[in-house]
Amino acid sequence: MGMIEVLKHFNISVEPSLYGNGHINDTYIVHTEPKYILQRINKNVFTNPPAMMENIMGVTSFLAEKIKAAGGDPARETLHFMTAEDGNPYFVDETGEYWRAYQFVDGVISCTVVEDPMQLYHAARAFGKFQNMLADYPADTLHETIVQFHDTKKRFNDFVKAVEENKSGRAELVKDEIQFVLDREADCAIVVDAIANGEIPLRVTHNDTKLNNVLLDEKTGEGVCVIDLDTVMPGSLLYDYGDALRFGGSSGAEDEPDLSKIWFVMENFEAFTKGFLEELVSITDKELELLAFSIKLMTLECGSRFLADYINGDTYFKTRYPEHNLDRCRTQFKLVADMEAKMDEMNAIVHRIAGR
Repeated sequence: MGMIEVLKHFNISVEPSLYGNGHINDTYIVHTEPKYILQRINKNVFTNPPAMMENIMGVTSFLAEKIKAAGGDPARETLHFMTAEDGNPYFVDETGEYWRAYQFVDGVISCTVVEDPMQLYHAARAFGKFQNMLADYPADTLHETIVQFHDTKKRFNDFVKAVEENKSGRAELVKDEIQFVLDREADCAIVVDAIANGEIPLRVTHNDTKLNNVLLDEKTGEGVCVIDLDTVMPGSLLYDYGDALRFGGSSGAEDEPDLSKIWFVMENFEAFTKGFLEELVSITDKELELLAFSIKLMTLECGSRFLADYINGDTYFKTRYPEHNLDRCRTQFKLVADMEAKMDEMNAIVHRIAGR
């Protein structure tokens, strides 16, 4: 079935063209008025598309009501998915592939690299507002689209298993990197246990808070709409904040082989933290206490996953050369070490911005 036939099920009859550079779903744009985005959902990553779309529809409809009540524009400030002719927010073709369509947001830009801390400030305000509006959404009603995605205790155990099995025979080559993770085992339990014992609330979390998942107004630079909601599920706001600065706080690329070019950029950290806390009035004292730590935790988690994949023989992450995952893990560990050296300063900045 061609894409034009797929689109007819959404009452659209214009041939789409490829759009964007996403790594998970196949994405196309439909040049009608208004414009639409068409996506084929990657079932290898998201094994239960109906459950994922149930999450997305619940959250976007909830956001639309909050935005409308605040005098905003729901059509621009949250995604609006089309309903197929069978009443579902997706269409299943004859080969079992899942497709969805949503309205394109005009007058915005998407940034893949941080060129100015103000970009992070505006993105942080958007993510903080996203969290704030969803603070009273029943998070426990959401499906886990990727089970135990940020369960850092499980991630640590997976890492240990990879080292023990040593499928590639590479473990002997990376003893220092392995020890780096093992020395920080206790860190991996802190947030997971705090959720389990009720010290911090279970919230609706985005779980992929890269800069390019906030659409910025092309004229003002302000955050307009949080996108890429496939991993919206129950979790901690610490995951969203921490992962955003794992990416946005680095001085270089994730796979930079020259570690002298990698450090944690405090100016970016302060800009993001300021924007996030300006909007997120619902943050608790315990979440505030763990805010700076969460950046280290998410960076450690990511680095350990890169290292585990290197030891497993590069079976999960796409690589361009044999040492690619090793370069990736080393940048993350360099950032972790730098954050540890700066943690007192980071905590002081958090509390100064929060005013408590």
